[in-house]
Amino acid sequence: MIKFYENAPYVPMQTGYDVENILYKGKSRFQDIMVVENSDFGKMLLLDNVVQLTEADEFFYHEMLAHVVLHAQPNPKKVVVIGGGDGGVVREALKHKSIEKVWFIEIDEEVIKVSEKFFPQVASGNKDPRVEIKCMDGAEFVKMLPAKDIDAIIVDSTDIIGFARTLYTKEFFAAVRNCLKDTGMFVTHSESIIFHRDTVVKVQNILSRAFPVVDLYTAAIATYPGYWWSFSIGSVSLDPREVRQPFSIETKLYDDEMHKNAFLPRKFYKKLVEGKLGWGIRGIFE
Repeated sequence: MIKFYENAPYVPMQTGYDVENILYKGKSRFQDIMVVENSDFGKMLLLDNVVQLTEADEFFYHEMLAHVVLHAQPNPKKVVVIGGGDGGVVREALKHKSIEKVWFIEIDEEVIKVSEKFFPQVASGNKDPRVEIKCMDGAEFVKMLPAKDIDAIIVDSTDIIGFARTLYTKEFFAAVRNCLKDTGMFVTHSESIIFHRDTVVKVQNILSRAFPVVDLYTAAIATYPGYWWSFSIGSVSLDPREVRQPFSIETKLYDDEMHKNAFLPRKFYKKLVEGKLGWGIRGIFE
């Protein structure tokens, strides 16, 4: 039995996991990729020694990232998923019967290949005829989209450092806003509300320059630093807290009740973005 310690950026602690087997270890043009087995979480995908998903709890993250913006719209048809090479968000988006097209944009083709081999239940939507996979920078892809054509853009990136930084700029958010329909929505994970409070607030502030409606919801993710993970939404017009279609898909965690309860209470949210809570550790943004 060996143990690895996660090297999550800007986190004042280390999380250790026992490793029963190393199933894959390689390096792409962009990052180190490893798949290991753990007795509690099953198979785990690591990028640059940071846990991206585990078999046991991946649904907490993928369901909450995908379904909130899709259920907050009455009839979403076109979705862009940026990052998330494991395919989990694509799998969840395809559960909506209204979806006609999903563009799956992942800069690192090796992550897709490794995920299809070791996590086939997560990457199960990749072969769906509605899915088009493009291995390129998501920020560049968004620039190519026509105006007011997309219902939802979902970003499932690695931590907001390195090549992922292009997905958190005012230029990127403006390009996203331009290609969304009048009822469209954007969502991205925005790190730990405990360890990266400054990052959470900065993402909200940058989003507010591009979108008239900006909000924040959270979910408990056991294998992510701080465990209390945040998701930032930019909406062209609709309030993302409202569920606008009947809940009829098969999920483990997310449902219409979870949707409403996931959003921060409005008074707490206001205190957070105004910096009045008196806690938080240095964010990823400088």
